[in-house]
Amino acid sequence: MRAPAVIRAALTALLLTLAAGQALADPTGTFRVVGTNPDSGSTYKGKVTVTRTGDTYKVVWDIAGTRYIGTGLGAIIRDRKFLVGPAEPDDIAISVGYVSGKTFGMAMYFLQDDGTWEGVWTYGGSRDVAKETWYPN
Repeated sequence: MRAPAVIRAALTALLLTLAAGQALADPTGTFRVVGTNPDSGSTYKGKVTVTRTGDTYKVVWDIAGTRYIGTGLGAIIRDRKFLVGPAEPDDIAISVGYVSGKTFGMAMYFLQDDGTWEGVWTYGGSRDVAKETWYPN
C-alpha cells in the first residue's frame, strides 16, 4: 500500500521540521497580528498578548477597538509524537477557544522557522476559516 508510506513520510518530515523550531518555542509575549476575516476576506491588524496562566494560556486580541479573550492549550513534539496538553515554555503550537460578547470561536497556531506564529481561525456559525499571523515585537 503506497499511500500509507507516503503519509508516514510526510508526517515524519513535518515532525522533524517542527522539532527543529522548538528551540525558539514559547508562545508567550505581545505580538503584532495580521489576519483575514473568514466570511468577507477583509484584512485586519492589531495586537495579541499571550500569557501562561498555570496549565493554560490567556490570549487577548485587541483588534479595531474590540477585545477578544481566549483560553489556550499548548502542544509539543516529544519522542517524535505531537502532544496536546498543558501550557509549557517549549510549546510549538497553541489551540485557542475565544469569546467576545456573544461571539465565540476557535483557532490553532504553529510556530514558524522565522519566529512568527501562523494559524487559522473561525467563529461560531461560520462555514469558513481564515489565516492569522502573529509577529514578535
